[in-house]
Formats: sequence, structure tokens, C-alpha cells
Amino acid sequence: MDLAQIASLTESQAREYLESIIWSDGVICPHCKSNNNTKLSGKAHRDGAYQCNDCRNQFTVTVGTIMEDSHIPLKKWIMAFHLMCSSKKGISALQLQRDLGLGSYRTALFMTHRIRLAMSNHATEQKLKGTVEVDETYIGGKPRKGDGRENKRGRGTKKAPVMVLVEREGKAISKPIKRLSSKDLKSEIKDNVELESKIITDDFKSYRGLKKEFTGGHEVVKHSQGEYSRGGIDTNTAESFFALLKRGHYGVFHNLSKRHLYRYTDEFAFRWNHRKISDSERRDIAIKQASGKRLVYSN
Repeated sequence: MDLAQIASLTESQAREYLESIIWSDGVICPHCKSNNNTKLSGKAHRDGAYQCNDCRNQFTVTVGTIMEDSHIPLKKWIMAFHLMCSSKKGISALQLQRDLGLGSYRTALFMTHRIRLAMSNHATEQKLKGTVEVDETYIGGKPRKGDGRENKRGRGTKKAPVMVLVEREGKAISKPIKRLSSKDLKSEIKDNVELESKIITDDFKSYRGLKKEFTGGHEVVKHSQGEYSRGGIDTNTAESFFALLKRGHYGVFHNLSKRHLYRYTDEFAFRWNHRKISDSERRDIAIKQASGKRLVYSN
């Protein structure tokens, strides 16, 4: 379905659509994972309610997902998933509030964070392999004039450091890290990349010694000497990922807090990892991943 088709759905049709995705292998009780369930009918029961014949708990398709306890119509949830999955540089909470007619900016912001949680897939993330490019950057806005803060560039800035690991023609893993130390960078690389892989980085000194860790070797592009490519040795793919992230930062979100930065890197990594399929397929994968995840609002 495209966005216009989603907008024409009734609430009952939207629920059936979510059930077809989240319960593609049959109705599963979110409480005990049993498939022995009965659909409830009649005015005494809420729409889409089921009862588990094993644990006796009642539930709907949204229980145990990011949409649980939400008063937002299911059709608007599906539209929000579609907009966030199809917007290459993301969509702001304020724009989502306007597009969906949500009651407040806070509601829209919490909704986007919940969908970003659905986009995250760390529990089942497989390690990267083959040729893997690694790069780092800083994310954060410039200080306003007159606020007394020094606007340092590069290493030493107060912006948040972010790293990305990208397979050539494959997946990406991106996350904020505390510092760009050799220990932190190498730890993330070893945790997320198969040891048989080839690593390509720039000549930042914190990457030194990776050749001993990876049997595929470690190639270095000497950016400090004006070198950006050498016989297929480059970090252009990683830099392309950061280009999208920064365009989203400056052009869409404007301000990315350090507290929630990891949610945005998850969002951009999700779209990157599913970039070769249609918007509708990408949306349905995100909805499928919404099951088993909860995000409770906290001031």
C-alpha cells in the first residue's frame, strides 16, 4: 500500500493489516507465546480482542508492541511508519504532527521515538563481514552567538562523536560512542565485525594496530596527506552514510540531543540496510520489528 491507500483505511482494516504483518505466522499470545487463542466477539469485548486458552489473558495485536496503550488511531500509526521509512533524510516530529493531525508536538515526538525503537535490531544483528569501511564524525549544532561557548572544530569539540561501520554493498551499523580513543573504537569494531574481514579506515591514529586483529588486513587511506582513494581503497561508502545523517540533522531535525542520538543513528541505519527494497516493504519490516518492544513515556 502507498500513503494514499493507507489514508483510506478504516480502523478495522488498519487492525487487520497490522495483524497480517505482526501475526504473519498465526496469532501469538504476547504474554505466554502460545498459539492456542480464541477471537472474542460481541459488544462486551473491544475490537480485535483475543483470549489465550493457556494463560487466559486477553490481548490485541498492539499488546507487547510499541503501540500498546496508545490512543492514536492505528491508521495514523501505519502512516507514521510509512513516512519515517520512506523519507530518505527523515521527517521531523513537527512535520509528522502537521501531516497526521496529532494533538501535540510531544505526542508526535514520542511517536517517532517509539518507531525508531521498532527500527532498531541490535538483538539479532549479525556481524559485518567482507570489506568493511569504518569512519567517525561529530554530530551537534554550532553554539549560538553570545552564549559564551567556544566553537571548536574536529577532535576536541563538545559535539557528540558517532562512528559507522559499513559493508561494501551491504549493511551499516552506526552508534554514538563516548570518545574516539583507540580502546573504544577497536572494541566496537571487534564487537561488530567478523575477524576474517578487511578493515578500511582513514589514518586517524586510534585505528593503528587493527591489522593484527583482523586476518583480512587493515588498509589505510591517508586523508591527512590529501589521499582519498587508492585502487579501490577508500571510505566513500561510510562517508555517504554520514552525508545522509548530517543532511537529516541540519535540514530536518536541526537539533539532535546526545541523550537520544542513538535513536536517530538506528533510524538512519535501518533505512540504509533496507535501501534496496520498496518503501512499502521497508515499512512492513519496521512494523514487524515493533513486536516485543515497549517504550514508556518519562518526563
